[in-house]
Amino acid sequence: MTEATQSAQPERPGMADGVCSEFTVFTKIKAGHADALRKDLDDIESGSSREENRAALNEIGTLHDARHVIFDDDTRFMFASVFDGSWDTYIDDFAKTVVGANFEKIFSHSEGFPGIADPNVKDWFVAHQAPAGLFVSSYPDLTVQQIWKDQRVNEAFQAVLDTPEFRAALDDPANAALLATRAFQKLLDEAAG
Repeated sequence: MTEATQSAQPERPGMADGVCSEFTVFTKIKAGHADALRKDLDDIESGSSREENRAALNEIGTLHDARHVIFDDDTRFMFASVFDGSWDTYIDDFAKTVVGANFEKIFSHSEGFPGIADPNVKDWFVAHQAPAGLFVSSYPDLTVQQIWKDQRVNEAFQAVLDTPEFRAALDDPANAALLATRAFQKLLDEAAG
């Protein structure tokens, strides 16, 4: 297999730490558009729009976090995020959801934005992307999906710990050997901490 056939995707800027990658875009806000951009950001964050966005983010399941910042006296805009997977898949996934419509609305206030459906939109993002000089994740080996699973397992385990049946099992001499193992003690210590 040649190098050209190994990857159909071009090399994209941005750093990774384990499964997490960073994406930061800086743009110039069109003259007089800062207040409209602020309003669009507020609209996206409120009411049913917030619920639609949350549902889309849950459906995609790769976004760790995202930030939108207006700065330099309302002349510049920054979008920054941390995500799992490849850069191209990340952009494609978001373009297919309500998040793509939100990007259309938000970045329409940036100079030269071609539109989310434009075939050159990825090139535009790359041209405005500034890779981090240093990028560190507190959990580089955990995807968003794994974090959500860990949370669900923890919630289920905590619910078991609160049942009378679990208390009775702890008091049952038949379970003494299991309860005395390091693994079980570690599990209880982690649950308590």
